[in-house]
Amino acid sequence: MFLREFVPQTHQNECHAEFEQLGQGTMTVLEYAIRFSELSRHAPTLVPIVKERVRRFIEGISYDLKFCMARELQTDTPFQQVVDISRMLECIRGDEKEAKDTKRP
Repeated sequence: MFLREFVPQTHQNECHAEFEQLGQGTMTVLEYAIRFSELSRHAPTLVPIVKERVRRFIEGISYDLKFCMARELQTDTPFQQVVDISRMLECIRGDEKEAKDTKRP
């Protein structure tokens, strides 16, 4: 209701298109989750149910995180829990990378 009345249709269309193309890229999981949530409001038909929202979110994260999140695609894990798990995995991956980099001569 609010979107239709106060947000220009052109802006809604731009956000919808951006949401369709959204991926984590160089963003952190938290930044990606925030942008995902902001844009998904403009594309409710693309994420009509939680399971679809979770699927789209996981599809957009980096490959190594996506690989680790495969189980969440098969379960009814709530969206916020998927974000939390992704953030935790991102921290673990960052710690592993940092440890690996410090061991190099």
